[in-house]
Amino acid sequence: MRLKSLVEGVLSPADIRINGTRPWDIRVRNEDFYPRVVRNGSLGLGEAYMDNWWECDRIDEFFYRLMPTGPEEKLKNWKILVNAVSALLFNRSKKSRAFQIGERHYDLGNDLFERMLDRRMVYTCGYWKEADGLDEAQEAKLDLVCRKIRLKKGDRVLDIGCGWGSFARFAAERYGAVVTGITVSKEQAEFGNGRCKGFGVDIRLKDYRDLKGERFDHIVSLGMFEHVGFRNYGSYMEIVDRLLKDDGLFLLQTIGNSMTLVTTDKWMAKYIFPNSHLPSLKQISAAAEPFFIIEDVHNFGADYDKTLMSWHKNFEKSWEELDGAYDERFYRMWRYYLLMCAGLFRSRSLQLWQIVLSKKGVPAGYSPLR
Repeated sequence: MRLKSLVEGVLSPADIRINGTRPWDIRVRNEDFYPRVVRNGSLGLGEAYMDNWWECDRIDEFFYRLMPTGPEEKLKNWKILVNAVSALLFNRSKKSRAFQIGERHYDLGNDLFERMLDRRMVYTCGYWKEADGLDEAQEAKLDLVCRKIRLKKGDRVLDIGCGWGSFARFAAERYGAVVTGITVSKEQAEFGNGRCKGFGVDIRLKDYRDLKGERFDHIVSLGMFEHVGFRNYGSYMEIVDRLLKDDGLFLLQTIGNSMTLVTTDKWMAKYIFPNSHLPSLKQISAAAEPFFIIEDVHNFGADYDKTLMSWHKNFEKSWEELDGAYDERFYRMWRYYLLMCAGLFRSRSLQLWQIVLSKKGVPAGYSPLR
């Protein structure tokens, strides 16, 4: 009873009830849920959901209400301290681990991502300002990136973390750019080269630290910086500086934290994005300062809520087709991931930044686009 009361005390400020009837209330199916959550925090909560120990009709609404109340602060224990110290002592995103994220996440299966994403297979936040659906939102985002870097025909562009080649093909197809993309996912590289064949696109299976001897008119990185790790931000910026021509523009799009942290959510790190870290603007600007001038910062994190809910809708709609390749525990894990993240962005607990950087400042100034 004591542990149940403790969990109720964490949920109460968010107006979430145990065994309540509202969509964001939770229904506990296994009484071991309470010690598991108290002992392991977010990791225990996520694993308990994967094991069917609790249910909620609207996980996105659950997290939308919960996260602004600071639940982890109320359940702080020695494991959280150990996690923070470990993050400071060990470089979880060192080069020897570079391909782990590709193997454990992006190589899960092109069938999964084809059904979940838009027709171009863009696995980053869409831009919903004037969009009516996911396809339009993703095309608007890709076009916004091209316009922000002032892309023109014949420009050589490097796409760091190119995914399945969505930006690369769009930039080549619509703007006549010559694009080199790099990814640490074998599945993405093979699939992306097939989709981009005949468009002047070269997608390579390569870590950004292995890029040498080339120079590009512009560099973009959409949703890859989350895998760099705070201990590597400085060297990442140094590499981009070396690869970018003096008059070129660098566009960095990344999910970010409002607060500067060195830790990562333990459930997310274990099951979804190993070796990941979400930067703060302070961490990004400190790493960029020796090399770049920040020309523009555009936050459209609220659009990630719509993007994630669209992905979730597609995932649910396609589950019967995917069921043979993935088990029920994966299904619960994946829907938890998508809906939890939607709730975090809806509550503005997480941000999405597009940052435009130049090496020496844009002559006469940079005019932001929205």
